[in-house]
Amino acid sequence: MSASVSSPLLKRIPPGLWTALAWFAAAVEPIVEYVVMPPRPTHSLNFPRDGLDSLDARALLALAFVLVLAGSAALRRSTTPAYALVIAGTVASTVAWRQDEIPPLQFLAVDVALCYIAAIRSRRSSLTAASGALGVLTCYFMMRLLMGHDSGIAPEPFLALTVVIAWLIGNSVHQARAHTEELYARAAAQAVTAERLRIAREMHDTVAHSIGIIALQAGAAARVVETQPARAREAMLTVEKAGRETLSGLRRMLGALRQADQNQEGTGQDHGRAPASLHPALGLADVERLAATATAAGVRVEVRRQGKHRPLPADIDLAAFRIVQESVTNAVRHSGADSCLVRLEYRADELAVEVSDRGKGGGTGTDTGTGTGTGTGTDTGYGLIGMRERTALLRGDFTAGPRPGGGFLVAVRLPIPTMTEAEEKARAI
Repeated sequence: MSASVSSPLLKRIPPGLWTALAWFAAAVEPIVEYVVMPPRPTHSLNFPRDGLDSLDARALLALAFVLVLAGSAALRRSTTPAYALVIAGTVASTVAWRQDEIPPLQFLAVDVALCYIAAIRSRRSSLTAASGALGVLTCYFMMRLLMGHDSGIAPEPFLALTVVIAWLIGNSVHQARAHTEELYARAAAQAVTAERLRIAREMHDTVAHSIGIIALQAGAAARVVETQPARAREAMLTVEKAGRETLSGLRRMLGALRQADQNQEGTGQDHGRAPASLHPALGLADVERLAATATAAGVRVEVRRQGKHRPLPADIDLAAFRIVQESVTNAVRHSGADSCLVRLEYRADELAVEVSDRGKGGGTGTDTGTGTGTGTGTDTGYGLIGMRERTALLRGDFTAGPRPGGGFLVAVRLPIPTMTEAEEKARAI
């Protein structure tokens, strides 16, 4: 379990630490071998034993250590200035030793920093950084040729090859990361589109149910309009109420769906979820039946209702039920809890829905807001996306995340539209 959550040790080490370790190892080794240790028969032209005898050389080498340490520490925050400090420290080290070329091992730190820049920055920035390293190598090569110090095979072409390889590795990581983000964004967009299609299908069921009620009540009113005017008036008031609620729900639904990105191409697949119900519209009246089904599956679901229970608009009633259904389903499948609590609070101007459990799963991220946040679950996270999308379409507030004492909590607040003056007059008749 922990292996899937925590990243490998090599990935958890900051890139600045890798750079500092590579440079310091290459810089300290010749000091120990050719200065600290007793003299040996071997002799090094790059690191003479008296190379650090002067105070200026030691001060310059100390400055090189400081520059590289500062650059490594700031590599993640300010990549370009930090990279320049690493190169400057490398050059200062060669000047302190009175070298006319950069030792390959010491230049490895520059390659590590360049690889990190190519992995996180744009291609233009990484190419600029690579050009800087190649420019320094070119300067060393030209300076040695002009001074006539060519004593063998020049290391600059090989170091230039390491620069190219470091840039290619970092650029490959950058492209792979960008491709992964694109795939995830596309999958999330398809999930949102599929969820909106499912909501539209459920709204179709709601409208069909309301039209059926209107037809029945209108027919009953027509039959008794002359003999029983009171019953006819009551039936027509029911027709008016159903029509207004349906129109209000359609207006809110279509207004939100028009704001969707028309350029997104959905596949219509619902990522393994069941298709919309073809039965009459569900609502919070069916929560107890849902709780009984979940209890039979092994997770005891307790339903608590608070406030004055009253009829809700069809789209709000359906959305609240679907949110409870999705949350309870996640608790049954992923949380590992043996119980789940569903709270429904009818307030003056809104409906508050909370579904909580004390299991070990159910979500690994936090999602807050009115549809602008991000959230992840133990699976693909599309359950939270669907609930957030429903809440956003109704201009509500959605919060989901782990509870401080353990478990997972889904909290939703859905505003209830106020009754219009025409509805108040109709109810008063």
